[in-house]
Amino acid sequence: MKAIRIHSRGGPEDLIYEDAPMPVLGPDDVLIQVGAAGITPTEFTWNSTFTTADRKPRLPAIPAFEVSGTVDKMASGATELSLGEEVYGLLNFWRDGAAAEYVAARASDMAPKPESLDLVHSAAISLSGLTAWQGLFDHAKLSQGDRVLIHGAGGGVGTFAVQLARWKGLKVIATCSKLNTDLAKELGADEVIDYAKTRFDEVVKGVDAVLDTVGGDTLERSWGVLRRGGTLVTIVDDAPAEKAAAFGVHGVSMLVQPSRVELMELSRMVDAGKLRPIVSGVFPLPHAKEAYQRGLAGHNRGKLVLSISD
Repeated sequence: MKAIRIHSRGGPEDLIYEDAPMPVLGPDDVLIQVGAAGITPTEFTWNSTFTTADRKPRLPAIPAFEVSGTVDKMASGATELSLGEEVYGLLNFWRDGAAAEYVAARASDMAPKPESLDLVHSAAISLSGLTAWQGLFDHAKLSQGDRVLIHGAGGGVGTFAVQLARWKGLKVIATCSKLNTDLAKELGADEVIDYAKTRFDEVVKGVDAVLDTVGGDTLERSWGVLRRGGTLVTIVDDAPAEKAAAFGVHGVSMLVQPSRVELMELSRMVDAGKLRPIVSGVFPLPHAKEAYQRGLAGHNRGKLVLSISD
């Protein structure tokens, strides 16, 4: 099969489009003919991109962990899916990704893709959608009427978080660049702050939760905008317990987890017109290097996707 591979620790400049062996299925795996793959520009900073779960080297490696495609083969223990079914999901970060014509995936991590979307747009959901869902509801445990501050509202996770928060009946304050303020309002934010024009910590106080997708100084200034007992969830940095205790709040540094149940709920919301992925660029598989380089340049709206066989 054709695949994008990296042969040593590096970045997008080291990606090669080449022949690669077909994936080997585990006992609960399915073989997916890849239609499209969503990318995360920071994948090359993760140890899991280059090693196995027991920290052994895994090179050459195939990136891209959001997949949509068609079930081509099934191992004996894979009972959740059927041959020929169009599915989508989040792959195990410690295994090869979906920047290839085929990928092996745990059947229990996949779900039927939204009926109303093509494979390209389906591939833009799993990592970002699950991250937003788990950050807002599993970790911050927000419910109708709560106030949430969402940083990076124009990005992959942020665009889903704003929509999910609106669906849940939350009061949404979003920060983003001027380029994305109209999009954030369109997706459901009640208040949008252009971070280059206004310091959010000077105008926001007493929120129930913060969902941080930015880190650094933005994260540091977020502790003080929470009410006592509120929750800060960051997906890009640490949330030290001593810092949270000093502000009388909860801090969570989260790593998204695969969830077939939550993927199915996201699919239902998409098909009901309550949720939509934002795709800012689609690249053919041989041009994966350009896709990752564009992603690392920053300020992307929504997701970038590789199209393989859609």
